[in-house]
Amino acid sequence: MLKNYIETSDGVIKQVENFGEKKIYNTEYISNSYDKYGEKITNMSHLRLGFLLAVINEPINTILDIGYGNGDFLKLCSTFFPKTYGHDVSGYSLPEGCEFVDDILSRKFDVVCFFDSLEHFEEIEFVSKIDTKYVFISLPWCHNHSDEWLENWKHRRPNEHLYHFNDKSLKTFMKRMGYECMIISNFEDVIRKSKNKEYNILSGIFKKI
Repeated sequence: MLKNYIETSDGVIKQVENFGEKKIYNTEYISNSYDKYGEKITNMSHLRLGFLLAVINEPINTILDIGYGNGDFLKLCSTFFPKTYGHDVSGYSLPEGCEFVDDILSRKFDVVCFFDSLEHFEEIEFVSKIDTKYVFISLPWCHNHSDEWLENWKHRRPNEHLYHFNDKSLKTFMKRMGYECMIISNFEDVIRKSKNKEYNILSGIFKKI
């Protein structure tokens, strides 16, 4: 294993300590992360919503997006669901009609989403405390063929991506959090293609046990 990384009991690769200064998540970070992708962000929001509706075949009244980024997904959701909520540390403004939630453990939601956000948290055990029926996660797919592969992997971003999952470790982690896996997919690769033949983005929808 690379220096400053460990493999948890769930099989998740975790950064142990910071490499220098911590990453700062602010409005500038959000702009730099999203603006360059243009209409791809809107296309991704539609793709994610379509996938969610296809898998969860029941009415959705409340949805929370944790780490909502530029808010594009919530903007789309606000036209489909009665109540849309967002949580993000950046201070980036939410779309009209969406409500900011400061304490994500204080309310009950039908669906909670982590799109490119769960891997940024310093501690992820809080997932077991979220009051929701379903959790929808998308994050980089870590194949971890070797230390050399991991060291040069484009998604290994020290002090930014603190946890790295593959399909097995994500399912194991979520099962320990109290959720069963409904589906695992790489559907986002339709837009977020990798230069090699490996799956690039890991997505899963999980149901509370």
